[in-house]
Amino acid sequence: MAADLNLEWICSLPRTWTYGITRGGRVFFINEEAKSTTWLHPVTGEAVVTGHRRQSTDLPTGWEEAYTFEGARYYINAQC
Repeated sequence: MAADLNLEWICSLPRTWTYGITRGGRVFFINEEAKSTTWLHPVTGEAVVTGHRRQSTDLPTGWEEAYTFEGARYYINAQC
């Protein structure tokens, strides 16, 4: 299950954790102590829904690029 990003998510991060946002708008979490990252919130184990989609001028009209929670790229025909 995924959850929307909100202030509670940020405030509930453990002391050694912070977060980042990819160029595509996807939130990830950083464990500064272990020098590792994850798509899943370290307390809840849930991914954050950010609507990480973007339109590209390289795609045909009506198509958008998006990413799964695992980071795989896929394309959406928004006209359907």
